[in-house]
Amino acid sequence: MNDVLMAAVIFFAIYQILKNFTDFLLKRKIIKAGHFDNAGILDQRVATQSAESQEANRYPSLKWGLVAFFAGIGFIVIYQLSPGISNQGQYYDFMQNSILPLGIELVAISLGFITYFLIVNFSKKR
Repeated sequence: MNDVLMAAVIFFAIYQILKNFTDFLLKRKIIKAGHFDNAGILDQRVATQSAESQEANRYPSLKWGLVAFFAGIGFIVIYQLSPGISNQGQYYDFMQNSILPLGIELVAISLGFITYFLIVNFSKKR
């Protein structure tokens, strides 16, 4: 596990270094072309968000709370539908050779997003 974590950190660091370097090269090309106003387009901190995107993320903690809640419900449903743990062969077959647990979890997470969407839309109408 430690080796995997170390490899992930190294690849992430290499990615960040390459991304910063290529952004620098792109900004330099934009400035040399004389488009000083567009030089800040690559800065995520400077870019302003539109009113729609701010409205869409009005309740971010509600969104992720609902998604986590429904994901937990999905795991509970998967556990209740799985065969008894005393018979390890059936449990292994259910979890490894079936797409049903994945489908249940995806449906549960989707229900979380749909619930969030409905709450935000009904709060806009009021």
